[in-house]
Amino acid sequence: MFEQKRVACVVPCFNESLLIKKVISNMPACVDAILIVDDCSTDDTVDIVERLNDPRTVLLKHERNLGVGGSISTGYKYARDHDFDIAVVMAGDAQMDPEDLPAILQPVASGEVDYTKGNRLFSGDAWKMIPRVRYLGNSMLSLLTKIASGYWHVADSQSGYTAASKAVLHTINWDSMYQRYGQPNDLLVRLNIYNFRVRDVPIKPVYGIGEKSGVKPLRLIPKLSWLICRMFLFRMAHKYIIRDFHPLVFFYAFGLLLLPSGLLLGLYLMIYRIAVGGIAETSALFAAFLFITGVQFTLFAMWFDMENNRSLK
Repeated sequence: MFEQKRVACVVPCFNESLLIKKVISNMPACVDAILIVDDCSTDDTVDIVERLNDPRTVLLKHERNLGVGGSISTGYKYARDHDFDIAVVMAGDAQMDPEDLPAILQPVASGEVDYTKGNRLFSGDAWKMIPRVRYLGNSMLSLLTKIASGYWHVADSQSGYTAASKAVLHTINWDSMYQRYGQPNDLLVRLNIYNFRVRDVPIKPVYGIGEKSGVKPLRLIPKLSWLICRMFLFRMAHKYIIRDFHPLVFFYAFGLLLLPSGLLLGLYLMIYRIAVGGIAETSALFAAFLFITGVQFTLFAMWFDMENNRSLK
């Protein structure tokens, strides 16, 4: 237990035979149950877990591969159904330092926030330790996730080292959560819709210990960017129209209409000027008007969103 709270640790696993023993062996004593979720591994992951015979370990097996998000959902549902107070997520590849666990748990256990997530980018050594492509990709996705989720104060959106309160476990529909690597982005959006408080906690980046990442950043970024855009629209509809109303939806709507219209018209006029000849001054002014007005509407919408979510930290 941690501060009189029962803690379950969800460990999503897919072919983690190399490091799963280390993860289980180094699990802090404050964790009451280690929920190993095997996502149809083809290596010795399950055999290793069963041979360890740790009394805290619960082995949950998928009948088909669901992805890391699906594995986390399975663990969350088990923690919810067995009345745990906090569910923390630690990967099966030992990239999450168990020494950081108390810092992840404390704000949730004390009731200060409902959800905490590790932030590797706070570290001054992050640029040196995290592979460059992953660092830059993570930074870009973090910016998009700020806009989509409404949690403007959080970063390192792809960090999976998290802790969720009992209220979160019993509120979110885990069956509808995205099942692949976009799960952290999807969940932040859903948390914001219900006005849950979220906090970043500085953690140490862990790389170069023999882990084998299945993430291909260059392939993943376009797919996740599209997911984040869809989740942004999902949040606008559910938080600011269905559950409550806020005029910022009009600002975003006008901004997203006028900004690209002005940009496209400006590009057309520039190409026309180069290829054909002169253009009317009024046409250029109209394109500039559309673009500048679109930018202003978008920035005002972001400002309203930031103010509306300022208390959720």
